[in-house]
Amino acid sequence: MAKSGSGRPSRAGAVRKSSKGRTVGSGGQGRQALEGKKPTPKAEDRPYHPAGKAKAARERFIAAGGKGRPGAKSSNERGQDAGRASAPARRVKKSDDSEMVTGRNSVVEALRARIPATALYMAFRVEVDERVKEALSIATKRGIPILEVMRPELDRLSGHDAVHQGLALKVPPYEYAHPETLLDEVLRKKQTPLFVALDGITDPRNLGAIIRSTAAFGGHGVIVPQRRSVGVTASAWKTSAGAAAHTPVAMASNLTQTLKAFKAAGVFVVGLAGDGDVSLPGLELADRPIVVVVGSEGKGLSRLVTETCDAVVSIPIASSTESLNAGIAASVTLYEIARQRALD
Repeated sequence: MAKSGSGRPSRAGAVRKSSKGRTVGSGGQGRQALEGKKPTPKAEDRPYHPAGKAKAARERFIAAGGKGRPGAKSSNERGQDAGRASAPARRVKKSDDSEMVTGRNSVVEALRARIPATALYMAFRVEVDERVKEALSIATKRGIPILEVMRPELDRLSGHDAVHQGLALKVPPYEYAHPETLLDEVLRKKQTPLFVALDGITDPRNLGAIIRSTAAFGGHGVIVPQRRSVGVTASAWKTSAGAAAHTPVAMASNLTQTLKAFKAAGVFVVGLAGDGDVSLPGLELADRPIVVVVGSEGKGLSRLVTETCDAVVSIPIASSTESLNAGIAASVTLYEIARQRALD
């Protein structure tokens, strides 16, 4: 039998009194936990709830007077904006090399679309047909250097798996504008900004179609993120049908931060999503400064971009159609914004 410290046998299961004094209690924490939490805030008081975003957008709309450009600035602030707008546009280049457009049909189409090019390469003693003649004619008229090279050299320039058919066109990297510089230029001209931003779109044909729609419906530019997004390639340029020549494309190092900067300047951020809380025909912000954010067809808008949006808009479609192509969704939205602006 076990013995206690005093030498007397201890009873099984007995607990000795601690010499450290009284045990500290919970301080009422258990009782408070049983009382429950505070009442749940209303939907419109939660900043990330669609109702909360709609309330914040309405307050910004009312604060702006209901019409005209929101966020009226003092004369000093307007002077600062004019000073920034008059500064030279800051251009950034995407870190990639020149692109080679290969194949007779592709080269001719690129030349017809007036894609900027620095050289036309032609294989030595290439068989001349109508496409080669047209490529040489357009390049000569536009002053593009024509270089005749040996076929192994043209193979090296075109890439391992490319089929050049004796023709290749060298396209330089696209020079992107700075997003805030574009916004400053629009505000300096006292126009109502309308931009389109891409979130995770990787198909150059979608980019080309969006550039074309932006130009058609009075948009001022397209914004692409620096990472995980398509850039202005020869394919995008061709799809734009020449609109890329006069519709600027800006590159944002961080799309979410750029959208927040636009919001600080009085621009409303409107995202497109199939499950949006606002229907496109009922968009009350159409006559306001807007940047429309288009997400990828697979993943849609990213979480951070969605949280930044003032409104997430859905386009009513027939139930038999699952979703719209990103380029078509942007075009429909831009048309509706242009239509509502024309009515005011």
